[in-house]
Amino acid sequence: MSRRSPETVSGLWQPKFSFARETRIATAGSCFAQHISRYLRARKAIVVDLERGPPGLSAANAAKYGYGIYSARYGNIYTVRHLLQLTEEALGRFAPSDAVWERDGRFFDAMRIGVEPAGLPSAEAVRRHRVQHLARVRTLFSKADVFVFTLGLTEAWTHRESGTVYPTAPGTIAGSYQPEVHAFRNFDFLEVYQDFVKFRRFAMKRNPGLKFLLTVSPVPLAATASDKHVLVATTYSKSVLRAVAGKLAEAFENVDYFPSFDLLSSASTRGAFHSDDARQITEPGVEAVMRIFFEAQPGLAQASVAAVADAPGGPASEKGEGRAEGRTPGAPASDAVCEDILLDAFSR
Repeated sequence: MSRRSPETVSGLWQPKFSFARETRIATAGSCFAQHISRYLRARKAIVVDLERGPPGLSAANAAKYGYGIYSARYGNIYTVRHLLQLTEEALGRFAPSDAVWERDGRFFDAMRIGVEPAGLPSAEAVRRHRVQHLARVRTLFSKADVFVFTLGLTEAWTHRESGTVYPTAPGTIAGSYQPEVHAFRNFDFLEVYQDFVKFRRFAMKRNPGLKFLLTVSPVPLAATASDKHVLVATTYSKSVLRAVAGKLAEAFENVDYFPSFDLLSSASTRGAFHSDDARQITEPGVEAVMRIFFEAQPGLAQASVAAVADAPGGPASEKGEGRAEGRTPGAPASDAVCEDILLDAFSR
């Protein structure tokens, strides 16, 4: 590896199961998962999408409102506990507490805080929208052959009494942090592992033939609520998630792990795939891991990987900046919708 260009690495992944052109793929996870979904769509893979945007909505505005990013409009799911909680809620086994947050007279779904940037006019409107959303989530697993999930974080903010997990800290987008109501939680290996095992069981009740492909986000924490330095907290979080993903892939025949994290976080890349602020992955980095993905999955071969950058939803802006043949070195890949970026404003 020390003598190899990171863009030419091959053979990193020996998949357990093959994707075919007709394979129906569902996606979810942290913001890095958005890049995987983008490349799959550009390759004309069948990516399940159960909550499409209204007709005439531009791609940029659709993404702004949570459409077309994942297989349902649930926004980013950073923790496995959140994924489990969403599944249990959709199946009528869980009801979240403090689930509607307010800001300036507008109301937000605390479980998917970013999908309505301006909020809704009433708490009742939020609840109606969520009922419709949960109906889509209920059918998601029966519609998919493979569920791709990117593990992002171990840290989360919770409701003290009920254990409800939120995708972002109260008060960053809406609501307010109340120490007597909310609590910080940093999940350990066993908790994350058991949460996914339980989630897998629920999902397979809906679809016994469902397969699972796990990845780990290489994006470091923007901030930490632990008593550790953010560098130490990042190492802990990613180490736990990588270990869980590996163990799950060892334990279950229908669970596989795709090592995008391993390449992008390797010392052998010498930071070549990180943006100038070291907080995001550049488009060449995403290209490198997706090239490995498609090389191992010839059933999805179509356009060149580099061409994805110019596809709809890629990093090219409306003015044409950031195209594949002229990207700025050190610039991040296409702007993924990430609530944790807002934490930068709270850490200065």
